[in-house]
Amino acid sequence: QVQLVESGGGSVQPGGSLTLSCEASGFSRSAYALGWFRQVPGKEREGVACISHGGTTHYADSVKGRFTIVRDNAKSTVDLHMNSLKSEDSAVYYCAWSSPPPLVQQMCSSRSYVNYWGLGTRVTVSS
Repeated sequence: QVQLVESGGGSVQPGGSLTLSCEASGFSRSAYALGWFRQVPGKEREGVACISHGGTTHYADSVKGRFTIVRDNAKSTVDLHMNSLKSEDSAVYYCAWSSPPPLVQQMCSSRSYVNYWGLGTRVTVSS
């Protein structure tokens, strides 16, 4: 059973920065994709950023140039560095794990490719 533990959420003013971290455990497969999704009440959970085992990345258009996803395969971790945060970035952010790994564009486009989810961490951007 794969477990994903997120950390790093919180409150920040518009224009500020936050880094979310996720540590994965409980798996034996060596090839897997990781990603971050977010959800606000009343809306579908959407892919924000996804990264392949080899480091190929995909970002939602709304976060390109502001967010960076990075993974450490040795530590089984994935971080989401969020800069220039906007109020519309406020959401619960979920770490996601997928294996066999799909293309990162596919993973970020549909929840159906995700095998396991973290419990989520809340990000609030407000003045």
